[in-house]
Amino acid sequence: MAVIDGRLLTAVTCPASSSGVQRLVAALEESFDGGPAVVALPPGPEAAVADLRSALRPDDASVPVDPSDVAVVVATSGSTGEAKGVQLTGSALRHSARATLDLLGGPGAWVLALPVTHIAGVQVVVRSMLADRAPVAVEMADGFTAEAFAAAVYTAANVPGRRYSALVPTQLERVLDGGVEAVDALGELDAVLLGGAAAPPALVARAEAAGVRVVTTYGMSETCGGCVYDGRPLEGVEVRIASPDAGGVGRIELGGPTVFSGYRLRPDLTAAALVDGRHVTNDLGRLRADGTLEVLGRADDVIVSGGEKIAPASVEQCLLAHPSVAACAVVAHPDPTWGQRVVAVIVPSDPSSPPTLDALRDHVGATMPRSAAPRELRIVESLPLLSTGKIDRAALTA
Repeated sequence: MAVIDGRLLTAVTCPASSSGVQRLVAALEESFDGGPAVVALPPGPEAAVADLRSALRPDDASVPVDPSDVAVVVATSGSTGEAKGVQLTGSALRHSARATLDLLGGPGAWVLALPVTHIAGVQVVVRSMLADRAPVAVEMADGFTAEAFAAAVYTAANVPGRRYSALVPTQLERVLDGGVEAVDALGELDAVLLGGAAAPPALVARAEAAGVRVVTTYGMSETCGGCVYDGRPLEGVEVRIASPDAGGVGRIELGGPTVFSGYRLRPDLTAAALVDGRHVTNDLGRLRADGTLEVLGRADDVIVSGGEKIAPASVEQCLLAHPSVAACAVVAHPDPTWGQRVVAVIVPSDPSSPPTLDALRDHVGATMPRSAAPRELRIVESLPLLSTGKIDRAALTA
């Protein structure tokens, strides 16, 4: 299909398999060489991706890519559920990949355990391309398993040099629970990037005790994925806290060469999220005394209880430090007295002996304002997750 003015955006269907990775690699190589920009879409019934196709209009010559240096459009529904496309240039993707490799210790073989329809998976592919090595894909036709991950790691171990992977917390926990061979496989890696959701300190400590180098990441599709590692920005990335309050808390803004070029066909969304070259995120954070970034959760997730503003992520981190809590999420529920009340949804470490509400209130109140302590407790077997590994808060609230 010929495009006279501008580049075409072409859709590539990428199943969670080696063949899906190969399709994306071929499309990216062509895109980086000036060919059509690419958007990776998941397989399945056409109805499942109809909203994305309608919003992005791939393969439509009447709406070429603008700006023309965009190489990849990452399809996302974000936190609002509204389908949109994050436009990323080849230079932004390569800068992010190079900065990551420099921080980790140089190029290496990557074990791909994340969908290439999301930015984290795309970046594993780009880092592999820069290293001139094919990523080793974990077979996930039936979902992610510790056994399949270990098999992929040992395949990568046959290639001399450094070895890496990127996981979400749920995956790391599953591998650590997967037996000796799975844990040994983690030890074969020079580093594991951990992102997609807040990393429980106990999980990181457990991995490090097993000899795993864990690097926590913060970022989003609009910043080419993770751009702040272990609280510190990658080379060239700028972190700013906008209009901080008395406690130093404000909205996180991210600048530098990894920032996206806008949302495809949505100048209205672009104007709100891209200001003076910086991405205005929906996250709250503050800078610690040592200069590292502390992410406190989404601005629109703030709970107002009795006139006090409470960041759910801060309460979650506190609860995760309790020995009886294996996983948790904090959500708001309407309250006739307080306006909203803090509800803790807990996966207990020992299902036969779950923590009590009073114990968790005392635990939170020991280090945080008492208003942040949960007023309601729900015990569950597991937390609902999105395909990205993040907690599905909409499902929890419902």
